[in-house]
Amino acid sequence: MQTDNDIYKEIRPYNDDEVSGAIQRLINDDEFINAILNYRFAQLSGVFGWLLRPLIKRFLVRKWSSVKTVEDVQLQVAKYMAATIEHSCDGVTHSGLDKLDPNQAYLFISNHRDIAMDPAMVNWCLYHNNLNTVRIAIGDNLLKKPCATELMRLNKSFIVKRSVKAPREMMKALGLLSDYIANSIETGHSIWIAQKEGRAKDGNDKTDPALLKMFYMEGRKRKQSFAEFMTQLNIVPVAISYENDPCDLAKANELNAKQTTGSYEKSEFEDIESIVQGIVGEKRRVHVSFGDVIDQPFDTPEQLAEEIDRQITDIYHLFPANYIAAGIQDDSVTESEEAKFNRKLASQPAGVAEIIRIMYAFPALKKQG
Repeated sequence: MQTDNDIYKEIRPYNDDEVSGAIQRLINDDEFINAILNYRFAQLSGVFGWLLRPLIKRFLVRKWSSVKTVEDVQLQVAKYMAATIEHSCDGVTHSGLDKLDPNQAYLFISNHRDIAMDPAMVNWCLYHNNLNTVRIAIGDNLLKKPCATELMRLNKSFIVKRSVKAPREMMKALGLLSDYIANSIETGHSIWIAQKEGRAKDGNDKTDPALLKMFYMEGRKRKQSFAEFMTQLNIVPVAISYENDPCDLAKANELNAKQTTGSYEKSEFEDIESIVQGIVGEKRRVHVSFGDVIDQPFDTPEQLAEEIDRQITDIYHLFPANYIAAGIQDDSVTESEEAKFNRKLASQPAGVAEIIRIMYAFPALKKQG
């Protein structure tokens, strides 16, 4: 007889009994060791790579020897996250967590600005308020290397199969995903998922109703109405705002290329570069706003998407750059903040600068209505 673990095995995060094996595979993965070597010891990797590789492996064996469970992995991630925040942020604040029940699982539907840091920031806030961390939805387009898959599944990530194109296979993959998300909520595991595929590169946060239709596939199988099933998922909209987006220039260049030439071709490792830049780049202040649990019934995906968007717009925390970009007066705007933002725009070509300005202005203009 199949267990739940067998049903979801292809997409789910690792369980406790799979952690040691995954760590062993990572330590023996040459690409993973080379990535550490090139990132941490870039200037030495060419000449002394042969010497450093076994040392890195030995270091990892020692460092991870006590990591045996998913909880142990989460504690390790928390240490890395603390160092990342220390080096790249001027503080992380949050609001709305007091409305959540620590004994309840939630489906957090979040705006999406940064590939890795969005769910990491949500988890940071939950972790420091004694709430369970989330299972994280991640597209298989980001898991082209085996070591990336190992790392993500160790860190409570489950796989969204975006690369599947054949209609029958796609419906099967989406059905399994819908089943897995509902099962997670029902068994006490919260979920983080972005409100649409891809980041909101123009600063306009919009929920894709297709995402909500995917959630409902399991409800349809159970012969429940859309309204009835969706209220059982305990949906909580989340708005993450970065005072400075480390990837703003890359996003603006992409959008500018599309506007001027009609297309944009991603380089092979561009997503990985975005992840690294998002982690190490300067973010200044970060705020994570948790909305209200959506417990009122909505009859259609479009109506529910509208409510999620309404909440994300309302709870989005604005920083001086947002007001400056939108031309809105606010007490938080100082001359030095204005000068800093204007310098950022002045350093770029006019088309790119205008896209960056709109990116920061959008949340403030939406709030104004």
